[in-house]
Amino acid sequence: VKFIMETRGTSAAQSTQLSQKLATLTEQEQFVQREMSKVATGSDKTIREAVIVIDSDKAVAGKVKFNYLVSAANWRPQYKLRAAKDKPEVTLEYIAAITQQSGEDWNGVDLVLSTAQPMLNANPPELASLEVNVAIARQAQITVNGGTLNLKDAGANSFQAAQLRDEGQKLFNTSNKAEANRRFNDAAAFVQSDEIMNPDTPMTSQAKLHPQPPAVREGQSVTFHLDRKLTVPWRDDEQIIEVARATYKPDYFYKAVPVLTPHVYRLATLTNDSKLVILPGEATMYVGTDFVGRATLPLVAIGEQFTAGFGVDPQLQITRQLVDKSRTVQGGNQVLKFDYRLAIASYKTEAIKLQLWDRLPHGETEAVNVTMIKSAPEVSADADYVREEKPKNLLRWDLTVEPNARGDKAPTVTYQYKMEYAKDTSIGNFLSK
Repeated sequence: VKFIMETRGTSAAQSTQLSQKLATLTEQEQFVQREMSKVATGSDKTIREAVIVIDSDKAVAGKVKFNYLVSAANWRPQYKLRAAKDKPEVTLEYIAAITQQSGEDWNGVDLVLSTAQPMLNANPPELASLEVNVAIARQAQITVNGGTLNLKDAGANSFQAAQLRDEGQKLFNTSNKAEANRRFNDAAAFVQSDEIMNPDTPMTSQAKLHPQPPAVREGQSVTFHLDRKLTVPWRDDEQIIEVARATYKPDYFYKAVPVLTPHVYRLATLTNDSKLVILPGEATMYVGTDFVGRATLPLVAIGEQFTAGFGVDPQLQITRQLVDKSRTVQGGNQVLKFDYRLAIASYKTEAIKLQLWDRLPHGETEAVNVTMIKSAPEVSADADYVREEKPKNLLRWDLTVEPNARGDKAPTVTYQYKMEYAKDTSIGNFLSK
């Protein structure tokens, strides 16, 4: 027995040593393969010879200009926007990310960047209209863009809303703005649909099911002639070249969309008064030397205004609260009433301009009637908002928030609305679009 135990122990020790040695050799083999792959990548090179035949009646000296096209060479615009901390100006650095895999080095060349179709969020999510319709038979589930809403399980809906917000933030980080906005709006649709579809749930239970999410720190043809000689070697990775730099005078304001996110964002309205067209492209945003987030700039013509976001301002805080709700029957209709309160706390030492956004459900047909009962203060009278957004039941207030406005001094917005539909029908679905 002693011999067997000792033999087994020796064999086990040898097996362990061999396993460790095998793991080390496998790791070394993988490293060598990666290095060989790097060396082999792009190593193939095709050399082409151009034969030019010149027929001239006059035996005089001259110059021949030879043009040819190469593949695997392109560029895309990138930007850096810097908001100065100590002076009112925003600097835009126009950058070209160049891919040069033509197989030859470009030494001391005059580089011209041209595009007819250029190669393609620090901003808050965009608020979409919340469409509502009704169905004859009350269903146990409602379909929302991002999944299925369970009428009786608001806790599960709250969990799914949190998942959608997390997915939306990750999509913003990868510059997939459209899908990110859809995730945030679907998450808000889950929460708002619970509020609407469960009007008999006690307020204390509703607050527990949907707590405020925690704040997370965190076609045009254009040609650019560069005014200096450049050397652009043949490389596998992108090369960054500064094209130009421009300075703009910003008109700062803040934007809050508490139904989508608890953050308050700092934005600036800028006018492109430079001599360059801004092409669609990715931008990194800075305040001074501090990186505050990423954004995507649209096509901006010379003289056109555009909005740039400069991240979250922790000195501003906002809460959205469902204060009261009720369900009554009037004639052949059931009437749901909802009261909301939005409170803004400012810890800043100067007054700021704030755009505050929210939304009401929007009936796709006359079967659902949504009416604003009251709002204090009144919604914005901005002409563009009244024409474009207000008909979709999107709400906007333009506020001036005084310094250190918090506690009893915190400005608030309150509004009340009602939704009416036939008592023998039920809500069919909610859709952010």
